[in-house]
Amino acid sequence: MAAHGPTAPLGPTSAHPASSHPAPSRRALLRSGAYLGAAALGLGVAGTAVAGAVAPAAGAAPAAGPAGRRAAVAYPPTHWIPASTSNYTVASRPTQYSVDYVVIHVTQETFPDARDIFQNPAKKVSAHYMVASADGYIGQFVREKDVAWHAGNWDYNTRSIGIEHEGWVDRPAYFTDALYAASAALTAAVCDRYGIPKTRAHIIAHSEVPGATHTDPGRYWDWARYLDLVNA
Repeated sequence: MAAHGPTAPLGPTSAHPASSHPAPSRRALLRSGAYLGAAALGLGVAGTAVAGAVAPAAGAAPAAGPAGRRAAVAYPPTHWIPASTSNYTVASRPTQYSVDYVVIHVTQETFPDARDIFQNPAKKVSAHYMVASADGYIGQFVREKDVAWHAGNWDYNTRSIGIEHEGWVDRPAYFTDALYAASAALTAAVCDRYGIPKTRAHIIAHSEVPGATHTDPGRYWDWARYLDLVNA
């Protein structure tokens, strides 16, 4: 994985495609993802702790919207695991920059390894969120008001929320029901917060960012299923 500043994100590149790996076993998924609860990460209480986002407590119903208008989706439970301050740009979005996109990534790393990369000041890379494969656990690494260095394109960095997903582009077994459900709930909440249309024109692959050399989330990512969940 190469990372050399705000335009060098995670994920496989066209020049360095993902290698072929056997499908992970359930035990392997559990080892990489299920240990990522609050206790395992040294967090005091398991629950919602979304930084820079309007997130009600876990299980709370979203507030009712105006008559005839669907209420905003509540943020799912999310835990704050701060990235190194060397790996993102402090900002005041959406005042400073509008937020127009959600960018979908795949880590090409386990969750713990990607977490360590985001917290390493030498790596110069981050994402706002990462979703674990085994259980849909969501870590937040950068506040939504700030600019994460994930898209490989400064303009898109400033105008997007980046969501990483634990796994590899050529290992579809990592794209579990729990991962899809948690990520879709998060994306739906982000879209509602910023008025982003819940369409493929605004919920995009890392590979679709202009100038991208990365291929994630790859051909095994089920876009039809994902968009259905986001719009449920």
